Amino acid sequence: MTIKLLAIGKTDSKQLLELTAEYEKRLKHYIKFDLEIIPDIKNTKNLSETQQKEKEGEAILKKINTTDVLILLDENGKQYNSVDFSNFLQKKMNAGLKQLVFVIGGPYGFSDTIYQKAQGKISLSKMTFSHQMIRLFIVEQIYRAFTILKNEPYHHQ
Repeated sequence: MTIKLLAIGKTDSKQLLELTAEYEKRLKHYIKFDLEIIPDIKNTKNLSETQQKEKEGEAILKKINTTDVLILLDENGKQYNSVDFSNFLQKKMNAGLKQLVFVIGGPYGFSDTIYQKAQGKISLSKMTFSHQMIRLFIVEQIYRAFTILKNEPYHHQ
């Protein structure tokens, strides 16, 4: 199985980029992982929130295959603790998925089309974080999940 993370917009923070890259590097020991950045939509000042979400949705759809399982990182999604999230990933691997795609949307969330296409939603917290920070958090949690599955000493309970 491959895990892909799609994210709208670039990260300006060098420190966040470095930390995310560190966990990406660690994660590659366990599974094929791709982080793909979808460029910000241009001229958003002239677009309504709905129009912006639709344009971002079109860009997301171009990056996924019909066989991909799409999981949205969404504030209204299901919350997991780290062990439960590792079990979630294990079930997806056991199901023989080719590619599991997590998506971080733009500032206004996702279009209705993307919500309809998704097979699930996950929330990392009830709090709101910047889209740039969420990239680091989800990559670290995926890494943590694999260390849990392999009984490695990274995660403590």
